[in-house]
Amino acid sequence: MAADEHNPQATARVDSWIWAVRLTKTRSQAASACRAGHVRVNGERAKPAQPVKPGDEVRLFHAGRERIVEVKRVIAKRVGAPVAAEAYVDNSPPPPPREHIALAGVRDRGTGRPTKRERRELDQLRGVRPS
Repeated sequence: MAADEHNPQATARVDSWIWAVRLTKTRSQAASACRAGHVRVNGERAKPAQPVKPGDEVRLFHAGRERIVEVKRVIAKRVGAPVAAEAYVDNSPPPPPREHIALAGVRDRGTGRPTKRERRELDQLRGVRPS
């Protein structure tokens, strides 16, 4: 069924809708997120072809944060950012401040390969256990 914002019974594929409202950059990223279990519609894991309708809650874990949005309007084609923002209500928690994001394993250019001691320190920062 074609998505039409004037029809309250309109539905669209969840992967297409996530891409159309600009929560992901590409539709294939949206479909991959669905297949990997990173998308939930009304608390249930969503397959890429699952339909969404107005009133549904869509949870998407993408780019290191969880987005929680409520579908206000169903759109199937990608639209401009201002129009896309009107298609959902964003209930996501705010992203963490940039100064709280730890940079692990950043080395100066030209310093060469890390020594064994530096590798152990990097692994400890990353939380990797020695084998």
